[in-house]
Amino acid sequence: MSANDAPRAQQPSAAYDSAFLKACRREPVPHTPVWFMRQAGRSLPEYRKVREGIGMLESCMRPDLVTEITLQPVRRHGVDAAIYFSDIVVPLKAIGIDLDIKPGVGPVVERPIRTREDLAQLRDLTPEDVSYVTEAIGLLTRELGATPLIGFAGAPFTLASYLVEGGPSRTYENAKAMMYGDPELWADLLDRLSDITAAFLKVQIEAGASAVQLFDSWAGALAPVDYRRSVLPASAKVFEAVAGYGVPRIHFGVGTGELLGLMGEAGADVVGVDWRVPMDEAARRVGPGKALQGNLDPTVLFAPTEAVEAKTREVLDSAKNLEGHVFNLGHGVMPSTDPDALTRLVEHVHTLTAR
Repeated sequence: MSANDAPRAQQPSAAYDSAFLKACRREPVPHTPVWFMRQAGRSLPEYRKVREGIGMLESCMRPDLVTEITLQPVRRHGVDAAIYFSDIVVPLKAIGIDLDIKPGVGPVVERPIRTREDLAQLRDLTPEDVSYVTEAIGLLTRELGATPLIGFAGAPFTLASYLVEGGPSRTYENAKAMMYGDPELWADLLDRLSDITAAFLKVQIEAGASAVQLFDSWAGALAPVDYRRSVLPASAKVFEAVAGYGVPRIHFGVGTGELLGLMGEAGADVVGVDWRVPMDEAARRVGPGKALQGNLDPTVLFAPTEAVEAKTREVLDSAKNLEGHVFNLGHGVMPSTDPDALTRLVEHVHTLTAR
């Protein structure tokens, strides 16, 4: 499977008329839909229980476990969409990259990509490489019924940064050195990653995902001129590769206030906004024709309920004139968040926005 394969348009699913998908399509909704990045994960005691003694990558490759973990926040919080439980490095592991997710560190790559010869590590991804994804999504869509399932993948820039740095970084010096010093190698690296990412998203959509989100977690480290020249073409290739399926495409990054217009330009139908930019200002930067997603600061959830509700109203007031709005946090749920605070937040948004 390559990014150039012509996708088959999805038939409307049981989730087609859900509040989440309507908001993504900028249609009238019965209430503002809510889901949370990292809603399936460390903040839930039931998640920690089922993951006991099981490594992260193994967890992502066991359809029964993926199904249970993905469903947990839907059961507990009543969110309007599920997000497929996985990790952005799963497709890289699936094609044979020697990496592991180390507790307290994150993904660590044994042989970082620093030269043109190193590109040989990146072969095409086939559906057979991730058959467990197809199986898990089949199980999930049957369980979820009318609740949409969001598939996801890491964006080429963020994946490239992990591969070049060899692990997490605060400065991205090796990745940026390649981007500035060997732009042809950098472009070829991102192009290969765009094909792998597109193939991974296609597997998820063809298995039944109702929408997809491209996480460019580290794009906020870039100046707009560098993003446009060195990153946007690869992200645009991913979005174009899955455009024919007709499912909403979401684009999100952290610290990307200066990049919001460019991220929308890459081809997303929905642009995720972190907490640093008010939703009305984000809409101005992105321009018309896009829905927006966001953007409560995740740390607000540690404050008393009254403060959480006040900050939530600020977000909703700022978003009241948007063409489409999906309520979310401005980044992922933090591990020590009280799950009951999330449940209360979902109910509060639904109540305030009931139409």
